[in-house]
Amino acid sequence: MRHLRTLFVLFVCLCLRLSSWAQYDPAFNHYWTLQSFYNPAASGLEGQLNVQGGYSMQMLGYTHAPKTMILTADVPLWMISPAHGAGAGFVNDEIGLFSHKKFYIQYAFHKKLWGGRLSIGLRAGMLAEGFDGSGVDLEKSGDTSFPTSDVNGTSFDLDGGLRYDGKKWYAGFSVLHALSPMVSLGDTKTNEYEVPATFYLTGGYNITLKNPLLKVQTSAIVRSDLQAWRGDVTARLVYDGPKGKMYAGVGYSPTISTSLFIGGNFHGIQIGYCYEIYTSGVGALQGTHEISLGYITDLDLFKKGRNRHQSVRLL
Repeated sequence: MRHLRTLFVLFVCLCLRLSSWAQYDPAFNHYWTLQSFYNPAASGLEGQLNVQGGYSMQMLGYTHAPKTMILTADVPLWMISPAHGAGAGFVNDEIGLFSHKKFYIQYAFHKKLWGGRLSIGLRAGMLAEGFDGSGVDLEKSGDTSFPTSDVNGTSFDLDGGLRYDGKKWYAGFSVLHALSPMVSLGDTKTNEYEVPATFYLTGGYNITLKNPLLKVQTSAIVRSDLQAWRGDVTARLVYDGPKGKMYAGVGYSPTISTSLFIGGNFHGIQIGYCYEIYTSGVGALQGTHEISLGYITDLDLFKKGRNRHQSVRLL
């Protein structure tokens, strides 16, 4: 019974993740701070060094519940031209006995167009998959479908995206895992799976209020692997004061969850917290805790004041 219970919990976690995320990639609630991950065309858009990180603990209280960490960094290539941007990142995703890692580098080209800025980006990465077979006890040996030791596999990954930034809004389209890479765990092809290509639509708009210190920032993301999908809509009330910025907001993902946000930006340091409440299948106290940390600063070695550009994607 103990082994059956462990397998059941793993199965529930996998089903909840597939139903709520709708694809292979992690679905961070702070997606608007991690846009260079969801779309490589966003690299270097801030005109500053932009480092962002996040940590998500999902379905708290469940054994083997998913945990995800991400770290991204992007910067304009001022030594070449402000029209060029580059970035790198790392994702570590754990769910039960499975682990998913991705390392990547990316490049973006930006061009002023129609009073805004059009960007195109390309990313190359490496997927590293693992399964801890030593944690599986089926009480009956001989089934080669279940590894009994640690098995790992790697595969090349390719992503691309387009994005347009206006004065108060932005919109983007990207595809991750464009080549649908196949990953084999171990030395044989007994345990292998294909990572499906996933498509993303992102957008946002800043709403100005009568009070110059207040504004409403709205954003949305829709993702699909053409078999399932997830959408998120977020609205944040932002206070932009002389000593820093603070925000509070709500998010909604149809049929999946609602989210509550709070955070701020002080001297270039960004910190945010989100609690995601699942609307079906899991109790309100077994939601997701998510922390977002970031740092943005100017790089003055090559930067010229006339090239300054401020993106609407962040606070």
